[in-house]
Amino acid sequence: MRFLLNEGAEVALTDLPEGLQEVLTTQMGSMRYVDRATLADVVAEFAAELEAMGLTFPRGVAGALSALDGRISSQTAARLRKEAGVRQFGDPWQQVCNADTPMLLKILQSESTEVAAILLSKLDVARAAELLGRLPGETARRITYAVSQTGAATPAAVDRIGLSLAAQLHEVPPTAFADGPVERVGAILNYSQAATRDEVLTGLEEEDEDFARLVRKAIFTFANIPQRVNPLDMPAITRDIDRQDLITALAAAQAAEEPLPAAGSFVLDSISKRMADALREEIEELGTVNERDGEAAMTAVVNAIRTLEASGDIKLLPPEDGGTP
Repeated sequence: MRFLLNEGAEVALTDLPEGLQEVLTTQMGSMRYVDRATLADVVAEFAAELEAMGLTFPRGVAGALSALDGRISSQTAARLRKEAGVRQFGDPWQQVCNADTPMLLKILQSESTEVAAILLSKLDVARAAELLGRLPGETARRITYAVSQTGAATPAAVDRIGLSLAAQLHEVPPTAFADGPVERVGAILNYSQAATRDEVLTGLEEEDEDFARLVRKAIFTFANIPQRVNPLDMPAITRDIDRQDLITALAAAQAAEEPLPAAGSFVLDSISKRMADALREEIEELGTVNERDGEAAMTAVVNAIRTLEASGDIKLLPPEDGGTP
C-alpha cells in the first residue's frame, strides 16, 4: 500500500471494513524500512495474485443486490433489503439527505428536537434553510437552538440516528400510483367536458372542500391560460398549434361565457398584431362553432401547451389559490 501511495495511485481504502482499515494503519505505523529486493518480491507476488484472479464477488447482500439490480423481482429485492438491514443500502445519512422535502418535514416535526437538530446539521445549508422556512415559527426556533447543543454529539450517536431515520424511510409501503390523487383527478378532469368537470367539482366541494380546492389548482384548461401562461411564450405556443384548432378554439371562446372570452383575448393580445388581425378575420369567416367542436379545439390547444411544458420549451406559472378551472 505504501508503494502504491508513493506512486500516486488513488486507492479507495474507505471501501474496506473498519477493522481492516485499523489493522492496515497500525501495521504501517509500526514499520520502518524495507529493502529493495523484498519490495520487488512483494510487488511481484501481489501482481501475480491479481493476474490469477478470475472473478470477484460483492461482499454481503448489499453488493449482491446492486449486482443483480433489475434482474430479480422488486418484491424479492425489497424483502432481502429489509432482512439485511438499512446499511446494505449504503450510507444511511445519504439516504436521509436524499429524501424528498415532505418526508423530511414530517421527520423534523415528529422526531425529538435533538434528533431534528442532528438532521438539520447533516443537510447542506440551502436544503436546511428551505426546510426551516417551511416549519412553524416556534418549531423552527426550538430546532435552531438545539443545533447549538450538538457540539458534543459523538459519531456513533449520529450514526445510530441516521440508521433509525433511514429505517423509517424504508418502512414507507410502496404505492401503486406514481402521482397523488389530486394530480390524477386533475388530469382526468382536464380531458372531461366542461359540464362534466363543473358537476364533478361541485360534488367534490360538497364532500371534501379542501380536496376540491387542491383539484381546482391542479386543473389546467383553456380558461386558465391567462393565469398560467407567460405572455412571452404565447407566440411559440401558437406556432406549435394546428391553425384550424387555434381558430376554432378562439371562435368558441369568443362566443362562450366568461372566463373563456378573456382567455381568447389574452391569446390574441400576446401575439403580434399582424397575426392577431389575421386570426380575427379567420374567426369572423368561420362563424358559429358547435359546442363539441369548440371543446375539442380548446383541448387541442391545452394539450399543445402541456407538450411544450413537458419538453421544457416553456414553463407554466404556478396556479393561484381560488383559480377558475
